[in-house]
Amino acid sequence: MSRMRREFHVRFYEGLGVRSPRATRLVIAFEREDDARRVHDVLPKRFAGYGLELHPEKTRLLDFRRPRYRGDDDPASFDLLGFTHYWGKSRRGASVIKRKTMKARLRRALRATSQWCRGHRHDPIAVQHAALGRQIRGHCAYYGITGNARSLAVFRYMVLQIWRKWLRRRSNKARKAWGWWNQLLERYPLPPARVVHSTYRPEASP
Repeated sequence: MSRMRREFHVRFYEGLGVRSPRATRLVIAFEREDDARRVHDVLPKRFAGYGLELHPEKTRLLDFRRPRYRGDDDPASFDLLGFTHYWGKSRRGASVIKRKTMKARLRRALRATSQWCRGHRHDPIAVQHAALGRQIRGHCAYYGITGNARSLAVFRYMVLQIWRKWLRRRSNKARKAWGWWNQLLERYPLPPARVVHSTYRPEASP
């Protein structure tokens, strides 16, 4: 990141017909704290000139330097676009920025899965299997990035538990043994949770 010089000003693409979406999410990284504070102070004024405003609860300054430079034991992290960004260690022991599924997003996805399984528990098994498979693949299509394998695995595991729970409630006769469940998964296996996007190499063009 280059250092911001004092003679530079915060400018938008004025007069070019560029419009910002109403819910734009923006992260600006600075090398110097004083530069960050100056931009933080001027942004509300610049936005107001175009009838826009910053969300007061979602706009903040965050010390997101490497842990060794922060001087405290409180790990810095922030949420953006469904991911929690935080500092972690690479396989070689270096400090790197990692991303994992936000807890709130994970809970929301699992809650939606539970509601669907409850409402469709009497559908044919093949129909349920196809729908849940699409949900897992769709979840991985967005959240399947490098470093997020654990969260993906948790999501798939919980989907299996939710499916089993509502299948057991299809009749008054409770299914306590695991044999029926293992046989069902052999016939209708759900797709694996896997990373599909690499943050370390460009994806091949279709």
